[in-house]
Amino acid sequence: MFAAVHACLERISQYAVWAGGAALLASAVMVTVDVLSRKIFNVTMSGSDEYSGYVFSATTTWAYSYCLLHRSNVRIDALYNLLPRPVTAVLDVTGLALLLYYMSYMTYYAFISFHGSWVHNSVSITTLGTPQWIPQLFWVMGLTLFLVTLAFVTVYSLTALLQRNWDLVAKIAGVPSIAEVMEEETHGVDVILAAGDSSGKEG
Repeated sequence: MFAAVHACLERISQYAVWAGGAALLASAVMVTVDVLSRKIFNVTMSGSDEYSGYVFSATTTWAYSYCLLHRSNVRIDALYNLLPRPVTAVLDVTGLALLLYYMSYMTYYAFISFHGSWVHNSVSITTLGTPQWIPQLFWVMGLTLFLVTLAFVTVYSLTALLQRNWDLVAKIAGVPSIAEVMEEETHGVDVILAAGDSSGKEG
């Protein structure tokens, strides 16, 4: 059951990343057109900088779940790699629990901010007067998806920890090995690992 839910969340996070990437691309095109029109025709597109800021802040949160599920977040692992596997498993679960605690507060206050903008019909202090609840809605959606994914991954890894399944904890929440990073980046195509690294595959 855990594996099925994990795969489902991974698909959802993949779609979220694609949607966020498309929004960022559209924002980049809009800014490019604005710069060119300003340079060539001395005409500016009002709001391109404002909207690109909204898109960046919202789509960043939409990538959090994908980053978590693929363990792409940056971690300092110089000492981590020298510790016994049971210890690293405990550290991984502890890190997830602390992050869950922090994100619970952040998502809660993000929702309060969104709700306040919705109730009071707050608008930006620019000439566009953009209703603030619109960009905040997408921001909260990304944070909520991340919170749900984080809660599941925490429970999943804690269950594996209690079962003393160190390999599963590492697969869910641990720092990726060099072999896993190579597999992720090349999709297993023509990958030959160095001698002594038995954790990967040869393509």
